[in-house]
Amino acid sequence: MEYISCINGLDVTARYTDESVTEIFLPLLRRLTALQREKERRILVMLAAPPAAGKSTLVSFLEHLSRTEAGLTPVQSIGMDGFHHYQDYLNSHTVVKNGKEISMARVKGSPISFDLPLMTERIRRIAAGESCAWPIYNRKLHNPQDNAIEITGDIILLEGNYLLLDRPGWADLRKYADYTVRISADKNDVRERLIRRKAASTGWSREQTEQFVDYSDLDNVIEVTDHSFPADLNLIMLPDGSYQKA
Repeated sequence: MEYISCINGLDVTARYTDESVTEIFLPLLRRLTALQREKERRILVMLAAPPAAGKSTLVSFLEHLSRTEAGLTPVQSIGMDGFHHYQDYLNSHTVVKNGKEISMARVKGSPISFDLPLMTERIRRIAAGESCAWPIYNRKLHNPQDNAIEITGDIILLEGNYLLLDRPGWADLRKYADYTVRISADKNDVRERLIRRKAASTGWSREQTEQFVDYSDLDNVIEVTDHSFPADLNLIMLPDGSYQKA
């Protein structure tokens, strides 16, 4: 099944196998529908995965599926990328990496480049059932857009790299989740997807893109892969972009 969506300001095309839809996605949505009806309140679902593992497109597709298949409670999908610090902040702050003080902009996408306290407060409000605004990240502008989405749904599906991260501060997030999903992927497969995505958004050469990915993004892949909690549902992304249960 081909699915086209606008993710962070860019059009993305994904293809999902019939097996993934019938054996993973629809059973997941039925499970979430049953859980929301059982609790009789809003539920928050967290989906964590490494960079370039297709999580943003997947949650968009799950929202679409929940609104087209009978008997399901509609899902509202959102992402954590809107909590990146603004580019001006990243350019004016530094971080130490490999013993050297560098601009935080050089490690954009790492945990330190997010406004964790602000994100935690918004997540708390969602879990409490409040209506609140939510930011998005625009890859064309390279900055967040605050208050872009109004949270109103009964099932909120939040995706992000670090939602299940076993690190101080980040480890507190999962207590707000009613259900969790984790996607794992081969690091080499993810690296190649990151290179293609970065080249498409920047116009950089292959060499420039590889240098950036290997210096910054690949560290984030390792961080997520090696330091995340297990989830209620654990999936593996295969080289062709499809999914199977772990």
